[in-house]
Amino acid sequence: MRAPHGTWQSPISAESITGSVTTITEAIVDPKTETVYHVESRPSEAGRNVLTESVTGREVTGPSKDWNVRTAVHEYGGLPATVNGGIAYFSHVKDNRVYKVDVTAKIPTLNLLLLVNNQAHRFAQICVHPTAPHLLVSVHEDHTIDEPASVVNNICLIDTNAQSVSVIVSGANFYAFPIFSPDGTRLAWQQWRCLGSAATLSKPITIAGQNNDVSVGWLSWASNSTLLFLSDVSGFSNPWKYDVDTNQSSPIFPKPIKEDFSEVMWSLGMFPYAVIDRDGRFGIFAAWRDGRSIFYLVDVKGRTRKELDSPYVKVDSVKTVSREKGQAVFIGGKANDFPTVVQCTVSGLDSDSLQVTFENLNPPGEVPFRKDMVSIPKGITLEVPPTGDPLHVVYYAPHNPQYEGSSIEGEKPPCVVNVHGGPTGLAYQSLRSTIQYFTSRGWAWLDVNYGGSCCYGRAYMDRLKGQWGPLDTEDCIKAAKLLSSSPHNLIDPKRTVIRGSSSGGLTVCTALSLSSDLDAFAAATSLYGVVDLVGLSAETHKFEAYYMISDVPGATTEEERKKILRERSPVHYADRIRSPLLILQGDIDRVVPKNQAQSMYDNILKAGGQAEFKLYPEEGHGWRKKETQKDALERELDFYERCLGLKTGTEGPGKL
Repeated sequence: MRAPHGTWQSPISAESITGSVTTITEAIVDPKTETVYHVESRPSEAGRNVLTESVTGREVTGPSKDWNVRTAVHEYGGLPATVNGGIAYFSHVKDNRVYKVDVTAKIPTLNLLLLVNNQAHRFAQICVHPTAPHLLVSVHEDHTIDEPASVVNNICLIDTNAQSVSVIVSGANFYAFPIFSPDGTRLAWQQWRCLGSAATLSKPITIAGQNNDVSVGWLSWASNSTLLFLSDVSGFSNPWKYDVDTNQSSPIFPKPIKEDFSEVMWSLGMFPYAVIDRDGRFGIFAAWRDGRSIFYLVDVKGRTRKELDSPYVKVDSVKTVSREKGQAVFIGGKANDFPTVVQCTVSGLDSDSLQVTFENLNPPGEVPFRKDMVSIPKGITLEVPPTGDPLHVVYYAPHNPQYEGSSIEGEKPPCVVNVHGGPTGLAYQSLRSTIQYFTSRGWAWLDVNYGGSCCYGRAYMDRLKGQWGPLDTEDCIKAAKLLSSSPHNLIDPKRTVIRGSSSGGLTVCTALSLSSDLDAFAAATSLYGVVDLVGLSAETHKFEAYYMISDVPGATTEEERKKILRERSPVHYADRIRSPLLILQGDIDRVVPKNQAQSMYDNILKAGGQAEFKLYPEEGHGWRKKETQKDALERELDFYERCLGLKTGTEGPGKL
């Protein structure tokens, strides 16, 4: 069967792909019992996060749906729970307090751990002392004065016997990864100050790091005397070690490799490696190559590595299970399967008969469509003329086994150009239902990992320094033009639309109003996107407030800074917009306040332009509820179909 691209009938509905699939956000291991747990987000329960035993699927907080295991530290959160000796400690996001529960009990009884009855205090990355388990350390964020300049971050000590909280490390702007040595005699942590982005600020005390020049972090003790971490001093984030006895840091590999072993730390739960032997010599490390995860077995003492065969294109939350058995777990996603908790077992570490096995501890979320419906990602590195600079993209071709192609000879498909957030984020190549929703209808999909994206080396990410807005926008326009022309000829340039969330929304709106080609895209969608940089710098949360400082070139005064930011803010250039824009926004978004979306919409209408606006109640920076996810997806597709004339009775490209 054949039909014009963009009009194919698809069995993949918004109803079927929203709410039915949970998202696994963290893998957690009890070091005493070696039991594996995970935190999962359930759209069908209004986005509630649940702490679950991975093998049995048992919710350890009991049958009540009141508990929400999530933290809002840094707003993006991460690692809201820990389990040690059968006792779980977790942050309940509704009141930000820490609770304790015996996960081995048949009927869990939850106890309030902290008597501090103040929702202004937030906790994340709780670590239990190995020999005095009544003592915990945690990243702590105090919002008593809830303004970016007044929010206080530190590391605190929680005494569960006394039910008290004491600040033990303070003075820096941000903290992460507080972790005790195996014998409990030392505490390591990461801290950084606000002189650049979250990717460039990491500076653990004494061990390593240079403000704005070297990013280090992701700490883990291999032994009582060896601390592992990652450093991008070579230009790529590679494994390093710190020797406590000599007070010296050194790279693990004799020569650095041109692969990043970490992403940008937007979430506190992200972790890329785990030690898997008793002596702390061997570790499983996840690195990035061509936008996909790969695995290495690293010999810390021998300073060698061996690449392991793996079917997983997206790996995160790597944790040690057993040093005696050579086991670790991680969240692994495939190109044709949703992420799940995977246990990796490595045997024969000291022999030539190395064996590696992967086992799903919990079944992946059921894919609500046949596997043969999946469009497989294709990573492409484009060469941008005239310099030949690399530009990394991921292309998904239209795919539906019910169709052989277009019924129109020579027709190229309409294309969705997707802009990831961050801006120093990355478009992953693991299965995403939203992409398949479009490709199964005869659309192409193009993820653009523009200059500034992580996991392609420091130099590629630093291209965005001082150029947030202009550079990412022009990269997206160039990517669309290159894919629509020879030698690729993959998409229809007149039926290309652009969408982006958060900072990607800034790219979208800049493309329509301030770019080199205001007609590059026939329609666009901004999901909780930035449009007013001056307003954002004044209103956004602490963790991202300092993006504005590092990303304004040539500004020596506050007045100059605001002038440049205003010149890059699409909200002031709505009269230049020619293409229809759909704006989707959460009502309680603290990262990008809703007044940004409202102002953009109002200004476009005042200028006589075409725009549609939907505000979702009780949604923040990203959709958590099933009904929101469903409505947003259906609304976006309908918008494009009307704009491109793919629906009967519509006027065609550029018209609503």
